[in-house]
Amino acid sequence: MQQARAPRSVFDDILGLLQQRRADEAIANCRQALDRYPDDVNILGLLGAALGDQGKYAEAEEILLRVIDLTPTFAKPYEDLGTLVLQQGQAERAIPLLEKAIRLDPKQEAAHFQLGKALAQVGRGQEADAAFERSFALSPTRGMMARAAEHHAAGRMEEAERLCRQVLQKDPRHVDALRMLGLIAAAAGDLDEAENLLRQALAGAPDHIPAMFELGRVLKELERPEEAIEVYQTLISLQPENPRAHYRLAGVLAPAALTEQSAAAYRRCLALDPEHAGAWLGLGHMLKTLGKQSEGIAAYKRCLEIEPEFGEAYFSLANLKTYRFEDAEIAEMQQRIESETVREPSKVNFLFALAKAYEDRRDYDQAWQYYEQGNARQRMLVSYDPVLTETVNDDLVAYFNAEFFRERAGAGNPDPSPIFIVGMPRSGSTLVEQIIASHSKVEGTSELPYIGRLTKSLNRNRADGMRYPQVLSELENRHFNRLGQNFLDMARMHRVEGTPHFIDKMPNNFPLVGFIHAILPNARIIDARRHPLDACTGNLRQLYARGQTFSYDQTDIGEYYLQYQRMMDHWDEVLPGKVLHVQYEEVVADLENQVKRILHYLELPWEDACLNFHNTDRAVRTASSEQVRQPIYTSGIGFWRHYEAQLEELKEVLEPILDRYATPV
Repeated sequence: MQQARAPRSVFDDILGLLQQRRADEAIANCRQALDRYPDDVNILGLLGAALGDQGKYAEAEEILLRVIDLTPTFAKPYEDLGTLVLQQGQAERAIPLLEKAIRLDPKQEAAHFQLGKALAQVGRGQEADAAFERSFALSPTRGMMARAAEHHAAGRMEEAERLCRQVLQKDPRHVDALRMLGLIAAAAGDLDEAENLLRQALAGAPDHIPAMFELGRVLKELERPEEAIEVYQTLISLQPENPRAHYRLAGVLAPAALTEQSAAAYRRCLALDPEHAGAWLGLGHMLKTLGKQSEGIAAYKRCLEIEPEFGEAYFSLANLKTYRFEDAEIAEMQQRIESETVREPSKVNFLFALAKAYEDRRDYDQAWQYYEQGNARQRMLVSYDPVLTETVNDDLVAYFNAEFFRERAGAGNPDPSPIFIVGMPRSGSTLVEQIIASHSKVEGTSELPYIGRLTKSLNRNRADGMRYPQVLSELENRHFNRLGQNFLDMARMHRVEGTPHFIDKMPNNFPLVGFIHAILPNARIIDARRHPLDACTGNLRQLYARGQTFSYDQTDIGEYYLQYQRMMDHWDEVLPGKVLHVQYEEVVADLENQVKRILHYLELPWEDACLNFHNTDRAVRTASSEQVRQPIYTSGIGFWRHYEAQLEELKEVLEPILDRYATPV
């Protein structure tokens, strides 16, 4: 007997909700309709699909089995169930279901394609190829996209792009073609075009999970964390049981300085996938940042239990600065750097970790051998052009002269809340930040990328080729005010304590002091400075997660320090008194008077907490996180002397400025 069916309008309404990404409402409406029409296979099919998309596989499978029981001669429920179990990695179970779907309806193109995937996963390659070919014969477009995917995987981007554009000529809204073009654009470094293509894809398929993952990644690369966070949160609303979604969300929350939230997202990922090595590593980073060192160590070690060749976990232990490797751990790392299966970036991490291990044992000759090998290998993995650095600084010095600032007196946003800390990396900027952030009127936020992003934004859509800083000549005072407000708006998400002032501790902002003053004339700027030999040696001993590409060669780092000195001298000349220079060695030698000097410059009243900065409980995201949780110490002064015999190249480069500094002993 034919079962009663829900009205077509009910089915259409539920389908519309699913297309609008309102899955919870759609599921609720399915259940409501099934209360009245319990055997409506169309509504049951929608419910099974919706639950599967949310990762609720057990209930989805139960429902699809019921549909099969009600309609045993229909191909679609077999295809849906086969696809569902294949998504769970159960290829052996999927194969007979998909084969049954094809027997019932040989024209089910998607069933042929899913069968090909299942057969490939169990090693039945020839049969998989035949299934794919049948799928492509039924859908030439899918065949073109499959070939495009092969080209893309092999790095043949032009061929992949050509096929995608052919697909789009037939179907301008083809989601997979738009997504792949977005991937190609991102790989070429055109992130704006990648975003545009991925948003086009999602406009036609708002719940397309792969496109959402890629858009979130592109937005992160574009340093637009708020938007990336929103994308991943939407993705999680669609697939709350997807561990990769929580992992990606955690990876965006972390650089946005939302440390507690990032740790929670990593924990959620691990609850869903306890063997996710990357999530254990990320959680370790967050726990370290929050000052929970023992828990961070445990997370790093769990990562290594899962993935012993994960060199970054070993370096993360070394980067705690307080962890001491045992003999067995050193032997393990030495074995890994000789292994042919360990990837080059991991070998670099192992080398820097070994260097730190021997340094802690005061075997400086052995330590330097590992530092030298690690730096040489890392220098091959990064791209740095010292000539370009000098050329860019030439333009800045020529453009930001005293006349520029006289002509723009009174321009910019008058807000006095920002405090910028600039300087060479490894020069005490984290210590200065910790001192100031211990004040009740100041919040330490993060190394914010927004000043650099604002300068790059001025270059967009310039057909005439004019670039920053020359493009500033076309701006009026109101534009400088707006740029200052743009920075304040971007920084707002990092301000959670409601204090009158906040710190942007991005050391590499030192060439942008003139721009900062132009858009935020009342902002305070502090230059954290350290003796050139200690600062440069500190960089040669540090492996950075990203950026700081100048730091892996003695000549590169020495010349970069000369450029830093040059730029700070220039700002002192054209903006006298604007920047407060804080010498690390003087802070160590006379902490109280240096704290008074800093607070006087900032026009903040004295607070004992600034002197007792090591007691301040706050997240610290840099390599010095554990060091600034200790009282002031002198062991870092003159540390370069342990490697003096190996630093002749560096000393020769720095020779023009060394007499400006008292040599630390």
